[in-house]
Parts: sequence; C-alpha cells; structure tokens
Amino acid sequence: MNTARPARPAYHPAGLDEELRTAVDDLQAGRWLSTQRLLATTGQDWARRTSRTQVLALVAARSTVLSRWRCEEPEDPGLSILKTRVMVEHALMAAEAQSPEAVHLEQAARESCWESAQANPSDPVPWVCLLALASLDPRQHRPEHGLRSSDPLLPTGPWGLLDEALKRDPGNRESHHRMLRYWTRIYRPAATDFVHRVVPAARDGSPLAALPLYLSVDQYRNERRKDAVRRQWLREPHFSRSVRAYASWVEAEPGSWPVVDLSYLAHALWASAQMDAAVQVFSALGPFASRAPWTHLADSPEKGEELLLTAQLQAHAGRATASA
Repeated sequence: MNTARPARPAYHPAGLDEELRTAVDDLQAGRWLSTQRLLATTGQDWARRTSRTQVLALVAARSTVLSRWRCEEPEDPGLSILKTRVMVEHALMAAEAQSPEAVHLEQAARESCWESAQANPSDPVPWVCLLALASLDPRQHRPEHGLRSSDPLLPTGPWGLLDEALKRDPGNRESHHRMLRYWTRIYRPAATDFVHRVVPAARDGSPLAALPLYLSVDQYRNERRKDAVRRQWLREPHFSRSVRAYASWVEAEPGSWPVVDLSYLAHALWASAQMDAAVQVFSALGPFASRAPWTHLADSPEKGEELLLTAQLQAHAGRATASA
C-alpha cells in the first residue's frame, strides 16, 4: 500500500477554471487585457459571471490595475462591474478593520451597486454586491434589509435583494452564501432555517447542496469544548448532510462545483469515514484546495494544511484497506 505523503496543494483563487486562472495571473502581474476578454466571452452566463467577477475583484482589490484599465478603456462594461466589486471589497475590509473611512467607503460602494444595476438590469452581480453590504447593517436600519420573508418562520432580512439576484440567476451560489454569512453573523438559528428552506428546492447537482456542510463547520467552530464534538460528522444531522451533498455532486456537471465547496465536501466525507467517496472528491480537486474549512477545523489555523494532507492520506489508506 502506498502511504507517501500527498503533494502540497495549490491555493489558486481561480481553482479549476483554467481561463480564469490565466486572467488572475495576468491581473496579479498588472495586465488587464485577458480579464477584459474573459468577461466579454463570459457574456450572460450569469452564474459564471458572478463567480468570475468575485474572484477577479478579490485580486484587483489589492492592486492598482483597474486604474490603468480605466485610463485606456473608461467605458468598458467589464471594468464597470469589476470597479463595483472592488469597491464592495474595500468597504467590507474597511469595516472589518474598523477604519475611520469605513462609512464613506460603504456609501460609495452602495451607490456604485445601484448604478451598475441600472446600467445592466439583467445582471445579478450588483444585487449580490448589495447583499454582501447588508452584513454591515446588522440592525437593519436600511428598509431593504428589514423585509419579511415569504417563509413565516424566517425573520425579517434583506430578502428583497436575494430575490432580485435570483430573478436574474435562479440558484445563484454566491447570493445564497452571502445570505448564509449574514445570518451566521447576526442570528444563527435563522441560518439553519434558511439552509433547510433552500437545499430541498435546489436543482439536482447544484452546489447549493453544500450549504449544510458550512453549517456543520460553523457549529463546530462555535463549540466551546471542541474535543467533545470532534467526531460530530459521524452523527446526525452531520452524517446525512455529507451523504446528500455527495449524492448531489455525483449528479453535477464536472467542474461546476467550486474548489471551496469540494473542499468542504471532501472534509465532511473524510470526517464521517466515507473514505471511498472522499477519495473521489480529492481526485476531482486534483492539485487544488482551499484553505477553508481546514484552517477552521485544525487545532490552529497554521495547521490547516497539515490536517488537509492527513485527511488525504487517511482517505486513500481507508479505501485501500476496505478493498483489500
């Protein structure tokens, strides 16, 4: 039996999307033409546009590359939506750092979102961005953040923003994750109720099937005695969550789940001792991985990669033992 240590994973923000990886690498080097081409060819594939602009903005937010793009192509629609994305990232980072500029940056980002929504009414991305900014208003002072849900069991929240995103892209992954993050910060019971509402209605193969896995990790992170619940994935409801998520992934189009969702799934399957399934997901990931959930679950964030490599090794060893 081969027990060699797995190779160190690649933590590339674009993950399995080869075209996006090229654009990201160019952006990091200060080149924007491949990003312009990528967004133009992505067109109205709204799910892909949402995920690609999210990744590109995270990279561009840490450079001045958009300023150079603006000097040469100020009216480019791809530049416009990326500028909005970057402004939202800057607002979120400023709020997290409690910067004195946070309020100003939030207002500017919000205005840019509304301008982008008017400029391209069919694009869900501005509404996803507004949903991201909703987390900065936990007391729901803004009227759009305190609307009633169609589900009477759910509290008031930014449901109208979610509905607008889903009108344009039903099943939009990021909008659901933004809403999940909103509730895990503000009122955790609502996060569970929200996920229980969303997942049964999701189409077969949808990455939304991974949402309950995020709940399991969040529950573990917030337990005071982690040693007492370390094996929670062998128990309900966590075990069934991993089974259902895996069944949905098997039905999915290859490559349609992002690396971070596959990483959560691989962890859940390994932690619930479903080693053959875990190996299949690790194989689908290839050389790629995300730092989450491993950094959230290791004894310290610095040991996240060590936990990931241990999980890969044990999953392969467990499958080999079972088939011997």
